Amino acid sequence: MLKVWASVITGAFLLGSVQAVHAAPQDQPAPLGNLAPKLITGESWSAPQGVSGEEKIWKYLESKQESFQIGKSVDLKKQLKIIGQTTDEKTGTTHYRLQQLVGGVPVYGGVQTIHVNKEGQVTSLIGSLLPDQQQQVSKSLNSQISEAQAIAVAQKDTEAAIGKLGEPQNAPKADLYVYLHNGQPVLAYVTEVNVLEPEAVRTRYFISADDGSILFKYDILAHATGTGKGVLGDTKTFTTTQSGSSYQLKDTTRGQGIVTYSAGNRTSLPGSLLTSTTNIWNDGSAVDAHAYTGKVYDYYKNKFGRNSIDGNGLQLKSTVHYSSRYNNAFWNGVQMVYGDGDGVTFRSFPADPDVIGHELTHGVTERTANLEYYGESGALNESISDIFGNAIEGKNWLIGDLITLNAGALRSMENPKLYRQPDRYQDRYTGPSDNGGVHTNSGINNKAFYLIAQGGTHYGVTVNGIGRSAAEQIFYDALTNYLTPTSNFSAIRAAAIQAATDLFGANSSQVDAVKKAYTAVGVN
Repeated sequence: MLKVWASVITGAFLLGSVQAVHAAPQDQPAPLGNLAPKLITGESWSAPQGVSGEEKIWKYLESKQESFQIGKSVDLKKQLKIIGQTTDEKTGTTHYRLQQLVGGVPVYGGVQTIHVNKEGQVTSLIGSLLPDQQQQVSKSLNSQISEAQAIAVAQKDTEAAIGKLGEPQNAPKADLYVYLHNGQPVLAYVTEVNVLEPEAVRTRYFISADDGSILFKYDILAHATGTGKGVLGDTKTFTTTQSGSSYQLKDTTRGQGIVTYSAGNRTSLPGSLLTSTTNIWNDGSAVDAHAYTGKVYDYYKNKFGRNSIDGNGLQLKSTVHYSSRYNNAFWNGVQMVYGDGDGVTFRSFPADPDVIGHELTHGVTERTANLEYYGESGALNESISDIFGNAIEGKNWLIGDLITLNAGALRSMENPKLYRQPDRYQDRYTGPSDNGGVHTNSGINNKAFYLIAQGGTHYGVTVNGIGRSAAEQIFYDALTNYLTPTSNFSAIRAAAIQAATDLFGANSSQVDAVKKAYTAVGVN
């Protein structure tokens, strides 16, 4: 069993509470508590002469050690590990991503991003460390159960709620973390149950490494409430692959491929690869899913130089005709899945490119900032998917308008209140439903993005818009380089300001627009 000696403290970078799935207590705290990440922005710290490369990061952190409430005797290099480093060719900024460790075990959510401009100055930090003087814990933290046992606990719990589980969509694993539970650091395994049978479920579990109890759980299944004709009758052209005398709905020209399957109104994935003897395709749902997935790939590649959602050419799989009259679409961490709709509330979900862009962007977020899908970070996760899904379509400011049969749309970025979303932070939803309002409070950040791109006056604050393209660049940079899993609304304001500064300069109209837009929606 693993034994860790630790001296840690709670409460530096945490978020608000949500309701866990499957009837967990409503007053149960969220995995990361209820305080926000620490932000240090707007400064230009220069390293001492002769210090270069990664050593600048350590000198900077040492200079901030007291503000983090970390004792000078602590060796930060033993508490922090650099887990990522990229340099933006456009701006010259180098972005570092660090993970906090305690006794060699990562702290759940303990991620920081630190940024060095082309002049070699540290400009900002998002995320924070666990300080060591609020609450000392000097005792052994013991793992009494194994990874396999933690996985079994999670699977048994899900099975009790929905019935015998089908095959997992990902190979089950459990990672050990130092985890803050009820204000106390404990050892916990973090694992997922990700199955399609007897229903589509993707639930994250936090399992005590001491006694195997379930400390917290919540649902992270990200939902969206040849030639051929799409669902709406429009003719599209797209890439297929000839195999013998037939053609497959498989595009090998983009990354590691785009492949489209049909579940045949069943729930097994990925289903059957779609084929045609003529290369003329009459399945509108399949045509739209295949063509629009290619459009999403091209958007990220041409706009940001990103090769598929993981940056490394990940194959993009889609399955249409999932289940019967299924009123949803989702990204399950492995692939896209689309229902046909019931023909009353929704038509077939692939009909709308912003739905496909929204869901695949969940995959981009999962592989970059990895925003936790609850509370404010979850609302930002949803908003980021709305922002880029809408940008990929680029026709209006509505989300899901081509699949809704009666309501007009699912959401409006221009006027969130049309679809019962708040358009400023003080009106946010604070209850336990919907993972703490991830689909509701996304309207706040959506409105900020709209104001940055389009401009307007909102609650007495006038913003001069900078256009969609510049706004998209700012938010992509903020997502991929600045945000951390626990980022809240204040963090995305800071991240967007710093990204705009990198791209356009500190005194630019773009930075001014970002600042005023977030002020207009009440985020400081």
